[in-house]
Amino acid sequence: MSKYDALVPDFSKGLLTVVLQHFTNKNVLMVGFMNEEAFELTKRDEVVWFFSRSKNRLWKKGESSEHYQFVKDMYLDCDQDALLIMIEPAGPTCHRNTESCFDVPVAFGLDDLEETIRQRAVGHDEKSYTNYLLDKGTDKIAKKFGEEAFEVVIGAKNHDKEEVANETADLLYHLGVLLYDQGVDVADVTKVLIERHQKKNNFKGERKDVDNY
Repeated sequence: MSKYDALVPDFSKGLLTVVLQHFTNKNVLMVGFMNEEAFELTKRDEVVWFFSRSKNRLWKKGESSEHYQFVKDMYLDCDQDALLIMIEPAGPTCHRNTESCFDVPVAFGLDDLEETIRQRAVGHDEKSYTNYLLDKGTDKIAKKFGEEAFEVVIGAKNHDKEEVANETADLLYHLGVLLYDQGVDVADVTKVLIERHQKKNNFKGERKDVDNY
């Protein structure tokens, strides 16, 4: 049994076209092909297998480099003849030792930041600033978040774009640590944003000043 048993590709048309996409930064990493056996092995192992047209055999992606492509999720297209796999790569996906086989810019977003913080947290490295903050607890993390927010305000008041960008990066990092401390995922925040995006004309007037609460 596999959690992907509900996926039923149409192999009557030949090999299944497969797109690998990074599960956090969403970069497209490569395109390959699967026969039915490769698909079943991918479901079973939750590691990407292909059918190599040039070698005419099954091919476990990363079998030589050990840069395996671990499956996070899979989606069939509407015609059931193409497969999108969200993956967590164990190393560069391309044989050129680059993240992607396509010459796309390296991406780093909130999902990547969340994963980096998670890795630091479970690594228990005494020299890690992330672990230092988590060990100090919520009050320390919240204090640092507040300080960074104020730094962003100062940069904005100075109309200094570089300062605003740098301080916002610090702010987002400390927000990421605060979210981890609170057990809140970026996906939880994204869900709220999606719900709010559906609403229009939601302005309820000016809020009261903090002093009036």
